[in-house]
Amino acid sequence: MTGELNNSYDVVVIGGGAAGLNGALMLARARRSVLVVDAGTPRNAPAAGVHGLLGLDGTPPAELLARGREEVRGYGGQVTTGEVSTVSMVSTTDSGFAVTLTDGRRARARRLLVTTGLVDELPEVTGLRERWGRDVLHCPYCHGWEVRDRTIGILGGPMGMHQALLLRQWSSEVTLFTHTMPEPDAEQAERLAARGIEVVPGRVRALEVHEDRLTGIRLEDGTVIDREALVVGPQMVARAGFLRGLGLHPVEHPSGAGEHIVTDASGRTEVPGVWAAGNATELMAQVGAAAAAGAGAGAQINADLISEDTERELRVYRDPFSAESESRLCAQVMGDRRHGM
Repeated sequence: MTGELNNSYDVVVIGGGAAGLNGALMLARARRSVLVVDAGTPRNAPAAGVHGLLGLDGTPPAELLARGREEVRGYGGQVTTGEVSTVSMVSTTDSGFAVTLTDGRRARARRLLVTTGLVDELPEVTGLRERWGRDVLHCPYCHGWEVRDRTIGILGGPMGMHQALLLRQWSSEVTLFTHTMPEPDAEQAERLAARGIEVVPGRVRALEVHEDRLTGIRLEDGTVIDREALVVGPQMVARAGFLRGLGLHPVEHPSGAGEHIVTDASGRTEVPGVWAAGNATELMAQVGAAAAAGAGAGAQINADLISEDTERELRVYRDPFSAESESRLCAQVMGDRRHGM
């Protein structure tokens, strides 16, 4: 039964996207007890397919995640639907974490892997949110091919200049709507002109839709400019509110595109025993990169646990009559009895 939790796990993975499932897969294959807690609200749910993922290009996001869950379960890992409300240290003397879900279920974990992804905070433009992931896009590497050679608008913001020049690779008809960004300076205007990118000043008020297709961009003065796709630069904020009890908070990303959880190259956070991977720490990571980061963090967590296990076994080996040895022997006997040995 996937809904009932054990008392404790080697690792609890919070978030069941590509990063979390790949991390859990590595850990389960390493014979670690693993629980994946997934809220079931993946960021890429509106997309028709995952792109840029070798061998699986175009796979619907839900199908990819379903495959991943079955693979994790196939190696003994547990995947449950739920949302983590709080995480806290077990005690000041005992290592590990207490994980509490919003429905009241609880579990202990020796280590945590945070892969909750992020939330896209979209601009307030009428009709934009409803078309997100369809013909309102943010990543050309994810969706550029699907809108190639169409008329593409760029909704100006912190990333507007970068996005306009980037999308020109996919279409010769690109228009930059300045919206909330400053007017391009002389050098920027020259670059845009050299690439044949039109600049339209003023704020955007709404999207025009006909027969469930984006057809135009309406400005505040009522002018409508025909466009078949719109690229925006949302603010991307890591889902990490449940980590406040550990003193772990998202900080501004160097790109200015949002907030992320800071880690080192291995995925370690500043809180001992807590790793993070995927979009929660790297806002721009695509599915393949997020999955790779999850696998890397899983391997690092296993290595860290091996180090801890070895130190404990070494203490028992050196002093077989210690309290720790007695505790270990009792646990072994109880385990043997449970298994009828």
